[in-house]
Amino acid sequence: MKDQENYSLRAHNTFGIEAKCSRFLEYATVEEAQQVAAILRSSGVGYLIVGGGSNLLLTGDYQGIVVHSAVKGISREGCRITCGSGELWDDVVAYSIGHGLYGVENLSLIPGDVGASAVQNIGAYGAEVKDVIVGVEAVEIATGNVCMLSREDCRYGYRQSRFKQEWKDRFLITHVTYALSDVFVPRLDYGNIREELQRRHISEPTADELRQVIIGIRQVKLPDPQAVGNAGSFFMNPVVSRSSFEVLLSQYPEMPHYYIDDEHEKIPAGWLIDQCGWKGRSMGRAGVHDRQALVLVNLGGATGGEIVALCRAIQADVLQKFGIAIHPEVNIV
Repeated sequence: MKDQENYSLRAHNTFGIEAKCSRFLEYATVEEAQQVAAILRSSGVGYLIVGGGSNLLLTGDYQGIVVHSAVKGISREGCRITCGSGELWDDVVAYSIGHGLYGVENLSLIPGDVGASAVQNIGAYGAEVKDVIVGVEAVEIATGNVCMLSREDCRYGYRQSRFKQEWKDRFLITHVTYALSDVFVPRLDYGNIREELQRRHISEPTADELRQVIIGIRQVKLPDPQAVGNAGSFFMNPVVSRSSFEVLLSQYPEMPHYYIDDEHEKIPAGWLIDQCGWKGRSMGRAGVHDRQALVLVNLGGATGGEIVALCRAIQADVLQKFGIAIHPEVNIV
């Protein structure tokens, strides 16, 4: 188990913001997770559970304990794979395709760890990880007990789960099990997947070809955190009522949208932000990416407070222009 004081968190947030925590604990096994849980119970100080830091915005030093999973390993039983919570999510996608297991191709190149996939219900290009999660193994901090939680237990919604609500800070996730398929059924009708396939002269893609197309699309749209600090999509796409959507569509016929159900429609937050003139703009050392308005970037030396100020300015403009409240997808600490 890793246990260090006055620990730099720069490597644990993709915004590249320099901040420190009073103590850093990292567990690599279920037994170590139980040891960490015991420390958290007895310490009497606050704690923050982090993954790869791709969904985290630090606004200052953290005066408490930061906990991180380093549980590794991927095992297979039939079409199910069980992965350590410290595994990189995209490595899981690559493993799956390489072993003839399908269902997560559209989630290629999403940053972060396996544990975060279960907390966040990551999604992209018409797919959500909740559709393949069947179980989450976790250590309950209050008792040290190892719990097996089903997909139903987790109550997944759009970028939501009980881990972000009433279960927040209750569990240390150790493993996640996904049920995949040995039959490849491509999902191509979201975003510009078909357009990119056509550009590459691919009519019936293999799973790996679809993965490479999605990786290519993401690399064009989203900046590399190693080069420009960012957390990917900063805002969640708002879901509005059918009546509100119809009013907006009459005013903006070109507005992109995605059907949710008979009562709701999803509108891309990036489009709303772009319409407010924010794409490529900046406020000091914090800016909006020039190719994807959904992404806020650290232009160099930005503080978490500067990113938050930019976030609030964007929210105010979108609310004023469209009457829609947009909310951060990232965890602001």
